[in-house]
Order: sequence, then structure tokens, then C-alpha cells
Amino acid sequence: MSESLTEVVERLSRIEAVLQTLVREKAVKDWYSTAEVAVLVGKAEYTVREWCRQKRLLASKKAYTRGAHPEWLIGHAELLRFRNEGLRRVAIIEGDS
Repeated sequence: MSESLTEVVERLSRIEAVLQTLVREKAVKDWYSTAEVAVLVGKAEYTVREWCRQKRLLASKKAYTRGAHPEWLIGHAELLRFRNEGLRRVAIIEGDS
């Protein structure tokens, strides 16, 4: 092989290694914390927690916790739904005006 072709092969190998590292770092998770979702959607963590509390994002509470309050967890499917469709509508409770 010529020297320039060898250089190209070496560069492609380095690029492939970097791409593999990036893919591992951005791997899809089953569950995301409110902090992770906040970063992914560009909102404050407080806002994401309120969406969970109001059921505008479907989330569940972590079964165990170290603090006073269990942490919300948002599933990957719900994150995709939010990105495609936006927030869920707020349910109107009878008697409220």
C-alpha cells in the first residue's frame, strides 16, 4: 500500500474508535431521572418533576430512596412519546372550574 493510503486507513481506524466511544456514551437507557430528562429536553429539573407530578409525563417513583422523597423515573418510551407528541393534557377533575 502507498503511504497516503496507509494514512487514510489509520485515520479511519481512529474515527471508528471515537464513534464507538460516542455510541457507548449515548446508549439508550430503560429509565431516566428527572435531572437526565431535564438536560435532554432543555428544561429545569423542577419543571420535569412538576410534569411528572401533574401526570403530564408518565413516570413512576423509585421504590427505594436515600432522601425524604422517592425520585421520579421516566421510561424511554415516554421520553420518545414526549419528543414526538409533547406533554399529555391535564385531566380536569369534576368540581374544578
